[in-house]
Amino acid sequence: MLSSAQALPWDRRWALAHAAGSWDPAAPKWIRCGNFVRVAHTPRFAQLRCALDEATGEVALSHPDLPPLTARPDTEVGAKAVADWIAPLAGEAKPGPFRIARAPDAALTDMEPPWISLKSLASLEALSGKAGRPLDPRRFRGNLWIEGIEPWVEFDWIGKELTIGPVRLRITERIGRCAAPAADPETGIRDTDVVGTLRATYGHTDFGVYAEVITGGAATLGDPVELAGPQI
Repeated sequence: MLSSAQALPWDRRWALAHAAGSWDPAAPKWIRCGNFVRVAHTPRFAQLRCALDEATGEVALSHPDLPPLTARPDTEVGAKAVADWIAPLAGEAKPGPFRIARAPDAALTDMEPPWISLKSLASLEALSGKAGRPLDPRRFRGNLWIEGIEPWVEFDWIGKELTIGPVRLRITERIGRCAAPAADPETGIRDTDVVGTLRATYGHTDFGVYAEVITGGAATLGDPVELAGPQI
């Protein structure tokens, strides 16, 4: 369920703050993603898996190199348990101690506006061809994926509105990529220079677009996508 002027529910609800950052738990608010440990810093983070129980707030975490953990990050005990659990991986790139960060009124996404990210499976296929290997969609951490359009046409939608089922979105800007998509979510190894491939092939480092939710609703798998009236 998407809500007007809100990020995707549960997206980046929590982040892992490192000691070199400026996260202030006494004044929790959106700050830049560089204050948190990310896949761009630690490629083995790409192997992390989590399953959320929305009713209880419990998150089941797993990683090939760690024992499984189930905790509630919104509690003091649960937040410490998660931070301690992930510290062996986080410490490879950033200094501890580590803390679970949460801003009650903001998603800790890469951009301060509460936008969602929209990605195209056709553009992914095109990029995979240039990269010389199939690229797992999980590398790009998209909120919504669409199919049935031409590759890269989503860049032409900036400033326009589209609907996905009952949801109306305004496309705001392209998404510039960092080093995170280089990491294979199965192996945790940087095996593909995605940013370099984008730059060398297309002359930019963008993949996907951001969108603001204008009218909320429940977007469902298979919903038609319509841009300025005609179905696409």
